[in-house]
Amino acid sequence: MEIRSLHKGDLHALLSLYSHLHQETCDRHFNIYDSIWDEILSTNNILYFGGFIGELLVSSCHLVIVPNLTRNCHPYAFIENVVTHSEYRNKGYGKAVLKAATDHAWKMDCYKVMLMTGRKDERVLAFYQSAGFSGNEKQAFIAKP
Repeated sequence: MEIRSLHKGDLHALLSLYSHLHQETCDRHFNIYDSIWDEILSTNNILYFGGFIGELLVSSCHLVIVPNLTRNCHPYAFIENVVTHSEYRNKGYGKAVLKAATDHAWKMDCYKVMLMTGRKDERVLAFYQSAGFSGNEKQAFIAKP
């Protein structure tokens, strides 16, 4: 598997992969996402990592690096939208993409990387723990409009 940051030409593959994460993500026409994708790609602190088998995007995650005025001005990072194509799960692809994202965060001098999941499935939680994330460090609170 080749792991790399995603670029402009990867949008359709990413949106197709997202159907394995949230079905509603891909219910709209692809062209709605073009301007958002352009904005994301123009921002240095937002990266998408993808794992490819040949030309097929099989796993991805989204990394956001946040500048910070505490912790000796070390930034921190968030990982979101971790997904692996359902036919390629349990083969190490998701963990490899997470490692690429966290390695990049460490290279950028982040003092921590946070990841939240709404999934309650013990297998999902065990996957994140096996990838080096602790579920015992902080409590998350979410507000919605």
